[in-house]
Order: sequence, then C-alpha cells, then structure tokens
Amino acid sequence: MAAGFSFDSLNKAQRDAVASLDGPVLILAGAGTGKTRTVTCRISNMLERGIQPENILAVTFTNKAAAEMRERIGGMVSKKKAEAMTVCTFHSLCVRLLRGGIHKLGYKKNFSICSGSDQVGIMKQLVVRMGGADEKVKAEAVLAEISRAKNKAIPLEDMEDDFFSSLAVAYQNEMRAQNAVDFDDLLLLAEQLLREHSDVRDYFRHVYKYVTVDEFQDTNGLQMQLLQQLVGPPYNVCVVGDDDQSIYGFRGAESANILEFERFFPNPKVILLEENYRSTHAILHTANSLIRRNVGRREKSLKSTILGGEPVRAVGMPGDEEEATFIAEEILVDKARGNLPWEEFAILFRTNKQSRKLEEALRERKIPYRMVGAQSFYDRREVKDLLSYIALLEDPEADVPLLRILNSPPRGIGQSTAMLATDYSREIGASVWRALCDEGFLEQLSTKARNSVETFTAQVLSAKMKVDAKVMPAQDVMKEFIDEIEYIPWLERGCKTEQEKLNRNEGIGNVLQELGKAMERGKTLRKFLDDSALASDREDDDLDKKSGATLITLHASKGLEFPTVFLVGLEEGVLPHQRSVTEGTKDEERRLLYVGITRAQKKLTMTYCTLRQKWGQPVSCLPSTFLMELDDEYLIHTCYDDIMGAEADDGELDNFFGSMKDFLNS
Repeated sequence: MAAGFSFDSLNKAQRDAVASLDGPVLILAGAGTGKTRTVTCRISNMLERGIQPENILAVTFTNKAAAEMRERIGGMVSKKKAEAMTVCTFHSLCVRLLRGGIHKLGYKKNFSICSGSDQVGIMKQLVVRMGGADEKVKAEAVLAEISRAKNKAIPLEDMEDDFFSSLAVAYQNEMRAQNAVDFDDLLLLAEQLLREHSDVRDYFRHVYKYVTVDEFQDTNGLQMQLLQQLVGPPYNVCVVGDDDQSIYGFRGAESANILEFERFFPNPKVILLEENYRSTHAILHTANSLIRRNVGRREKSLKSTILGGEPVRAVGMPGDEEEATFIAEEILVDKARGNLPWEEFAILFRTNKQSRKLEEALRERKIPYRMVGAQSFYDRREVKDLLSYIALLEDPEADVPLLRILNSPPRGIGQSTAMLATDYSREIGASVWRALCDEGFLEQLSTKARNSVETFTAQVLSAKMKVDAKVMPAQDVMKEFIDEIEYIPWLERGCKTEQEKLNRNEGIGNVLQELGKAMERGKTLRKFLDDSALASDREDDDLDKKSGATLITLHASKGLEFPTVFLVGLEEGVLPHQRSVTEGTKDEERRLLYVGITRAQKKLTMTYCTLRQKWGQPVSCLPSTFLMELDDEYLIHTCYDDIMGAEADDGELDNFFGSMKDFLNS
C-alpha cells in the first residue's frame, strides 16, 4: 500500500469510495467530509493497483486545485507517477484536445485564446461600428448573453434580442477571422471535435481510460456533453460533488448534472460522505435544518465528529454602521482573549458593495485584513502587453496579440493604419502580419507610416530569429526587445505614482521570470502562452500569501474554512437576492447561505439590519426569510441594543459582554 495513505485512516464511506475504481461512480461529498482526501486516495489507489498514470485524467475547476491534487498524489505514491497523469481544468483539457485537432474544424493550429479583456475590446469596436454606442449598449452585457447562448447550445442568430444577435454573429466572425477562440469556444469546439470525428474520440478514450471530475455540481450542460464524448464503455468515470453546494447557476452550472447523473451514465454506484470533520454539531444542525427545505435534492444529512459547540447567533442590527462596528470590535476582543491570529476570522457577504463599511471599521481599529477578488495578475496592462509580445515572437501571424500591441508604445502605426491593415488582410485572405509585410499594402501608406511599419516588422523578425535559433534564453531576448522598443520608459510615463511604477516593473519582472522557469522546464513558447491564458480563467486568490482577517463573498468562500465566521446582510433582497424572486432561483440562494454557514468551524454569527445605506440613502430592510427556516435548538436570536446595553454584574465579568467592555475601555 502507498506510504501516504492506508485504508485504516479512512471512514467506512471513504474506504468504499477509494476502493470503487470501475464503472460509473458518484461520490456525494457534503461540506467538510474529507472530499479532497478521498479523491486523492482513490487516484493513489488506482496507481497502486497498476493502472498506468498516462491513462488517468482528473479534471478540476481551478489551476490551484489541480496543482494541489497532483502534489498530494505525488506525496502518496510517487512524484514521477503524479507528473505523468493529466490533472487539469476543463479549459486546459480542451486546449489539449484542440491543439492537435482544431484544423479538422477549419481553424489553424496556432489559434489564440482570447481573455475577457480581449473580448471586451473586440466587442466595444463592434458596438461602435454597428451603431450601438448611441443606445448605450454595454460590451460586457452582450458578451454575457453570448456566453449564455453558447453554453446552452442556442445558435447566435437565434438569440432573443435581435441587435445582440447581430453583434454576436459579427463577434464570432471577427474571432474566426483572427483565428481566435474564447473560453466558451474551447468547450464548444472540443465537444464538436470529439462528436464529429470518431478517430479523435477513440484516440482520447483509449488514452484516458479512468476519468475523475471534481466539483461536479459546478459543471454546465456543455461540460457534461464533453464528458459523455470523452467517456465510453465501460464508463470508468467518477464524479465528486455536492448538489447542496451548487451555487454557480449564474455561470451556467446545472445542478441537474449531479441530480440526474444516472441519466448520463448507466447504473452508477452512489456513495454518500456525510461525516463532517470541520464544524461543531451546533453549526451543522443549523445548516441541515436550512438545506432540507430545498426540494429535489439528493437526501443526505451532515453528521458532526465534533460534538457540542457554541450556539449560533442571529443578531439584529439598527444599521450597517453598527453592524460593521460590532463585528470589528468583537474580532478585537476575541483575538485578545484567545491570543488568536487574525487569519482565524472571516466576514462573508453576498455582494462586494457590502464590504465598504466593514473595511472602514477594520481600518479604524488597525485590524489587518485581506480582500479576495482583487484585480487578476493576468488582467494587468503590462502583463497582457508582454504576453502579446511573446505571442508575436512565437507566431507573428496571431492577429489578436499583434493588434493589441501594434502601437504600444506609440510608433506611428495609429488606429487608421491598423484598420487599413485588418481590411487588407481580409481582402488577401491572410493574417494582419502578412498584410503589414505586403508591398501592395505598404504602397497605400504615407512615407512616415511605411517607415514605422517596416521598422516594427524588422524588430519583431530580428527578435524572433534569436528565439528560434536559441542563441540566448527566450526571457533575455524579450528583455532586450522591450528595451529596444523603449516599452518601460513609455509605461512609466503613464504612471501617476512611484508605487505604480514599481508595481508595473514588478509585473514585467514576474512575466520574464515565469518565462525563464517555463523554458528551463523544457516548455515551448506556445505551451507557456496557453498556460498563461488558462491561468487567468477563474484565477484563485492565494489567501496563504496574504495576512489578516478575511473579507470574502459567499461565492468565493466555497471550499474554504475559518474558526470564526461573521455572515452579514441576512435581509430580504440581499440574501436571498432580489433577483432570485423574479428568476425563481431562491433554492440556489438557500444553498449559498448553506455554504456560508458550513465555512464556520467553531463560532458563527449571522447579522441583519433594520436600515441599510443604498445609493446614499437609508433604506428599510426586513430579516431574511431564511432566518425563519433555521431550527432554534442551537440558535440564539438577539440584537445589537441588548448586547451593547447589557450590564455586566460582578458574577458576569468573564462573559463576552464584560470582556468587550473591559477590552474597549482598557
């Protein structure tokens, strides 16, 4: 047996899951039931039983989860075997499928992957070109509708809004002309490739004989179809998830995938993990009483291995000012009384705009905190520019990165020249790069513009030759190239502060460093660029690298745990969100609250306000109907005035209120 695990360390349900390797398996893993441990032990058991690592595919939802899974399995079995497995996200898997076969669908193999900001840039141009700017049409709104249509397999020309539909068709034509795909296209095209080309389908079914999908409740219809194409008889597929934690309906996730798994794969073995190792009995009892109100769920009930525990509190607040003050001061007291690290405390909220008052209260009291959901590293301007330049050295015929940096820094190739080049490239049926190098195009330009284009193409070709000939490391070629085009001085001129300059330079340094590491590991430039594009997809905020109390949305909190949790804003219209009433998604809001409750390990406080500031005005609020659904056995209902006004007599100096007063007056 593997050194890293033994069946003795697992409970009965976990042992059953780890031993069940053949045929369809559905593992329903409730919150805190050791899901990750079970999955990694199961894959380790496959390797121990002689299944070849090359035949194992494990699909996760984030790059961080994939890296952690591989590392754990490496520790249990062997690093070499763990490295030989395919552990990746859905989108990363699709890139693997398409790099070898996308030409069968009429694309060139050197396709570019468009990030969210690339898509917005393309759509903004189309909105202006097609007259939508006057109607205040938002590019992001159109792209969201396109994504929804693609994931639901609705033809773009059949979208409900006629103008959005015409924009969608123009967008797709533009992407196709630039030999580019977005994240939805990766799924769509990979599924199409497997479905329409039996040779490709049979090849990958032969390679990936054992497939595991984590967080299965987050899959959408398209991902389910892709999985069905990938997994053939004898259906050695294992999916792991919890329908009670299906909270990404707004992203297209379909809980039906896990609720109706039998419809997709015949006679699966269903295993329930219900023993919770995270939260106290009081917290779990409260969570169970809420979630059983949802209809159509798979019946299960979490059982705590930690008996007793402090009662859960529901605290009524006069307003959000008092709510923030109360939480900040309670964190101070609890930290001082228990000598606890700041990282033990978390504040969870439904929407980002709820965080402002909380941040102010924490800052006032000098409580360090970490926010989840800051700007992604891969969305930073200098990072996107540098990656575009690297893409150009890998393949100058990639239109998307070329058009991004054609005049960054300004080199006399303005918007009109860029549009002229794009139009000319369409006429000759070639890339924009080919147009820039074509004598017929150059003849149309002024002498100044022509010189600018020729200088630029010569610089790119010179750097590309050095990369191809490997006369020096790729990161050194890039550094030399950006120095030659004076990219950094131009970038710094646009910075408002010294700190911004430092941040921009740090971003450039990080990209060059990562490029160097990738080259040392034997990766190609194309593989480095694919990894970078995929890393920006649902990027994980690495909390471990930050310190302080945690401020986080309920959606982002899934998968995390904290000893002390404050769940704020339990009001009608906030949680459940106003939209859920009109859209009929109240069950998903209930699951969201359930996720929030089950993040708490030892202590849980839920708060709601009578008044909350909205658009600068105090607005009356009603307590969330979900509060009425909670069983009161381990739940204390109280209010701000009772807590703050409680007089501590001599016999009560050790209780919380006495401690708070002592602490605040000290």
